Amino acid sequence: MLKSEKMHRHLFLVLLLAGTSAASSSQAETLKVCYDKWAPMTIFPSEESSGRGVVIDMLEQIYTEKGYSLEYYEVPLARGLDMVAEGFCDMLPEYLFSKSSEHYFVYASEATFAYTTAFVVRRDDSWRYNGIESIKDKRIATGPGWDYSSISVDYQNYIDDPKNLNFVEVIAGYDDVVDRVFHMIKENRVDLYADNELVLQYALNRLDLNDELKIVRPGLEKKLIEIPIFSRQMPASKRQKLIKIWNEGRRSMKGEREKMLLQKYNLTFED
Repeated sequence: MLKSEKMHRHLFLVLLLAGTSAASSSQAETLKVCYDKWAPMTIFPSEESSGRGVVIDMLEQIYTEKGYSLEYYEVPLARGLDMVAEGFCDMLPEYLFSKSSEHYFVYASEATFAYTTAFVVRRDDSWRYNGIESIKDKRIATGPGWDYSSISVDYQNYIDDPKNLNFVEVIAGYDDVVDRVFHMIKENRVDLYADNELVLQYALNRLDLNDELKIVRPGLEKKLIEIPIFSRQMPASKRQKLIKIWNEGRRSMKGEREKMLLQKYNLTFED
């Protein structure tokens, strides 16, 4: 699921309270983290698995090493953005950069990752992406408000163009959009879907759809760069300290420590 650039101004305090998961230490300074489901990078824990994903594991290592406890709010992206903007959360670990968002958030300097994108199609489909002409007459799946413009302005313009309305399927959902898209491709209801290659790889294996679907490359033109955002509502000194810890910690995670986190989720990251 690509991250939305849209800002929504609705906050549901019931879900805010219900979605909270606090670390055990009562004396450590608390970092309040909002995040959405974008497996395997960010995962909502379940009865089957307590894992929170590569990015959350990384975030936790970086901040617990500095004495912080982490408090998690598992919410859809739009709500998480609201909560950070309003100061209910200190930060959100991955978001696309945009100048307009700087009114609400402060970006870290170090990105979480720069992701290579790819497409998913049916196993028997010989289609490959070769610019916008190659997607004409193809049924494209996307999510409500998702923005691809940082990786392909042409692709986003094509999706937004009212003339292509009949070829763009917007799939809504709380946390299972990618799963639903994969099944729709399998059932021949849509033809293709673009996303972070690691997300596609993880979902394909988890849903056991390798016999029906496949990942095809190249993806969209640019890499998808995701960056942590921090609330403007907290004191500047606190925010600067949190950003400094992230920037230094992320640099220290590169190499073997990063590789180990990816291996935990059976992933191989190619820069």
